[in-house]
Amino acid sequence: MTEAAETVTVVVERDIPHPPEKVWRALTQQHLIAEWLMANDFEPKLGRKFNLRWENRGMSGVIDAEVLAIEPHHTLAYSWNSMGVDSVVTLTLTPTASGTHLRLEQAGFGPDQKPNIEGARYGWTGFLAKLDDVAGKD
Repeated sequence: MTEAAETVTVVVERDIPHPPEKVWRALTQQHLIAEWLMANDFEPKLGRKFNLRWENRGMSGVIDAEVLAIEPHHTLAYSWNSMGVDSVVTLTLTPTASGTHLRLEQAGFGPDQKPNIEGARYGWTGFLAKLDDVAGKD
């Protein structure tokens, strides 16, 4: 009998001073996703396959993804397949007195993927900081 390999989950949480409806809009509209995350062809439909495209310092890449769960104004989950890592990103929104608590989990890293884990933690912290501003737009 073999045991399932241990996986690592990156969790980043943030309080955003905007209601869940505005945060949800920033998480699900292509032009807004491009402002805080990456260029994309996302559509908020269960099973929708999409790509996120990045460029940085003369390098570029594509992240293949698929919408796995969608509950408007509450939960969005999608696969995230990039650089040999197949993971799942889950964003959960909870209303608060001052706006929205956002919890992001990226699950599925192998324990031997420490650079990917640290890169995800660093990257998501920066991306979510940008999300604050984008969510506030009218």
